[in-house]
Amino acid sequence: MHSSNFTISAGNANPSRYPGLFLAAIAAARWLSHKMTERRARNALMELSDDQLKDIGLSRGQTESDVHVYSRY
Repeated sequence: MHSSNFTISAGNANPSRYPGLFLAAIAAARWLSHKMTERRARNALMELSDDQLKDIGLSRGQTESDVHVYSRY
């Protein structure tokens, strides 16, 4: 069997060499983190019963709408 070993030396990962690419990677990671947080919040709301949602002032229809779920500005 053939096994390929691929490594990237730390010298090639210099952020000052490609600042635009580095900043784009940071922005992508932040966006992904934000989307994961939104999904966790939506899933947590969807697990609540109708009575629990009523206690916090939401209805089942509002939890399915991104406008109401994420309007915490």
